Amino acid sequence: MATLETVELETGAPIELGIIWLHGLGADGHDFEPVARELDLPFGTRFVFPHAPVRPVTINGGMPMRAWYDILALGPGGPEDEEGIRASAAAVRALIDREIDRGLSRDRIVLAGFSQGGAIALYTATRETEPLAGAIALSTYLPLAADLEREATAASRQTPVLMAHGSLDPLIDISFGTLSRDLLLAAGYQVSWKSYRIEHSVSPEEIRDIGAWLAGLRRT
Repeated sequence: MATLETVELETGAPIELGIIWLHGLGADGHDFEPVARELDLPFGTRFVFPHAPVRPVTINGGMPMRAWYDILALGPGGPEDEEGIRASAAAVRALIDREIDRGLSRDRIVLAGFSQGGAIALYTATRETEPLAGAIALSTYLPLAADLEREATAASRQTPVLMAHGSLDPLIDISFGTLSRDLLLAAGYQVSWKSYRIEHSVSPEEIRDIGAWLAGLRRT
């Protein structure tokens, strides 16, 4: 499998935490570079921002764009692009392995993502066979949720999860996020939940909360 192209940002040395951050539909790896700088974490961090492949997206009339998987319908319970979801998860695992080769242990690596990227981050983290430092899922939901009970690993339940969502989100309704949160909690995951009075975006308050959560991980 070819390694995804990435944008990277390092904030000091030595590197104590690696964060693989996945962008949303139609964006690219540069999208969350400014957010990474705003987090102002008090330790050296390597941010890895991969570019999703370009593919046709059904709900956008088949228009090709950067996407982690095809979106066939909106809302829980509809058809999902299982092949695309699993392929993107495998590509993210390859990036995790690359960070390990560069000297970070798995428990010093965070998966993060916004919208569709958050869905892949959440899906991948819940299938890992060893705990990660954490998973951040922003304005998103858990894809292939019906497979969680069968595929979730005991080790992945040790990975702390931060989910955040805008209460005014017109694209991915906050109810999709709360359904996924409740499913993960019922399955034994450690989920911290935040909501903000915003639409499909991130806010300064949310960025501060993410920074505080990440700083707390590094103290453990």
